[in-house]
Amino acid sequence: MIKSMIVSSLEKPFLGDPIEKYQPLTFIRMMKNQRLSIQLLHTLKDEGTRAMPKLHISGGLEACAHAYTVEQVPVALPVWKDGQYDDNYLSFEPGLYPDWLQPLHYGGRLSVVRDQLRAVWIDFDPQDTLPAGIYETTISLETDTGEAVTSDKITIEMLDVDLPEQEMKLTQWFHCDSLAHFYNCEPWSERHWAVVENFARTAVKNGINLLLTPLFTPPLDTAVGGERLTCQLLDVTVTDGGYSFGFEKLDRWIDMCDRVGVKFFEISHLFTQWGAGHAPKVMAVVDGEYKKIFGWETDATGPEYTRFLRTMLPAFLDHMKQRGDDKRCLFHISDEPGESQLEQYRKSKAVVADILEGYTMMDALSNFTFWEQGVVTTPIPSNDHVEKFIEAKVPGLWTYYCCGQSRNVSNRFIAMPAWRNRSIGMQFYKYDIAGFLQWGYNFYNNMSSVDSINPYTDPSGEYWVPAGDPFSVYPAQDGTAYESTRIIVFHEALEDCRAMKLCETYYGKEKVVAEVEKAFGGEVKFDRCAKSSAQMLAVRARIDEMIADALYLQKKKRSRTTRK
Repeated sequence: MIKSMIVSSLEKPFLGDPIEKYQPLTFIRMMKNQRLSIQLLHTLKDEGTRAMPKLHISGGLEACAHAYTVEQVPVALPVWKDGQYDDNYLSFEPGLYPDWLQPLHYGGRLSVVRDQLRAVWIDFDPQDTLPAGIYETTISLETDTGEAVTSDKITIEMLDVDLPEQEMKLTQWFHCDSLAHFYNCEPWSERHWAVVENFARTAVKNGINLLLTPLFTPPLDTAVGGERLTCQLLDVTVTDGGYSFGFEKLDRWIDMCDRVGVKFFEISHLFTQWGAGHAPKVMAVVDGEYKKIFGWETDATGPEYTRFLRTMLPAFLDHMKQRGDDKRCLFHISDEPGESQLEQYRKSKAVVADILEGYTMMDALSNFTFWEQGVVTTPIPSNDHVEKFIEAKVPGLWTYYCCGQSRNVSNRFIAMPAWRNRSIGMQFYKYDIAGFLQWGYNFYNNMSSVDSINPYTDPSGEYWVPAGDPFSVYPAQDGTAYESTRIIVFHEALEDCRAMKLCETYYGKEKVVAEVEKAFGGEVKFDRCAKSSAQMLAVRARIDEMIADALYLQKKKRSRTTRK
């Protein structure tokens, strides 16, 4: 006998869980341009070892439905067991965890296995093509003859309104070298360009609108003295008088970004990570030979690299101005400098500060002194250090998280529950967060990029960081990106924020925050995340209910006006 149940996107069922552990989802609202995700749990009891029913969706939304199996991944390092965790995890133990989404195989059939609880992920993505209304949706598992073996129902109300456009800038660092490694192709070969575009398209689908743009190979997560595979968009030639530059690959990159919907370009860091002490790897043609001209051996503020930057940046900006794209660029100096490196950071920034005046210069750092002393005007503190920056009313405040944000705050480790991942949306809204950064969209390397890794067997970067931190998409065989449940749930958090902004247009921000906190059961802060799917769903349900009420009153008012 097959058992099944519709549940929300916020559940992460383990293979050994009883289906009775979960509560069915029977009603949910969405907007006309929202991507709504739910899951169908299924298991086989009492007889046989495996059944192969077909998935069938009916009720009016089937044309915009996309189904995937939720695949398990081996997690050897779910969390650091040295006190850097709290009680809001699914498990602290190694094992198989649900994470990546695979399009249905077997011609649409499901492999329902005895005494194993598995899930089908179902996205409804109407993209504003369907009318508002009530959609009584049935999800069935059927025999080849069309007989329903199981049948589960959910009522989906599509409100007659669109979510507003995403205002917040969002970047997850896009690693071109990882794609060249995994697909065994030459950087910037036609195969590489095709893969890059596929991955960029999936990034945009999930709210990423700012793409890390490697003018030079990004000096990120690289061993001192080591190198990452060269992925440099800017062509450089050393001449008798200095340097000349070619922008053909950069132009192709921008055109690709325009095709997939990228709005902004995050120019890769001009100096090395953790201190801004050296130059990134820069390759150039010297007397007909393509070779490295700057790197770890280059002092960040030495005369030759200074001359190079002060030649390159004006040429780059002139080219971008000619395209009309210069204001789409945001710049980095160095990633995650500490207080002991403040003076070096200040000196390195001074090399380019006058040239980049008027452009956003931002960096991930959590030491308040950098902003307090005016060294960084757009700081990006981690979400476990952001409160001090909020109290200081830093304008246009960003935040980020990475491997270190493992206690109390939201993150997207595989071992964390999805409701914790999604909690960040209401935090973004309450505190008017202007941008968010996360370092691993598709980082398929180990620590310091000494080697590449297989993301399907090791989502911790070879036991380096908690599983899931280095990437949120998986490389498919055909050169496209498989989404994880984590990246979609994070996108749901972005949609929560947008729904709250829509709600604000009817009620004002103070009222929306008060209702969110009432539904949440306490004050919304970055160090307070939901502790259950019900708690997180209640927040969004209250916002949707307020919007539905406002739409009803608007319609009623229009009706009265028409009668008059």
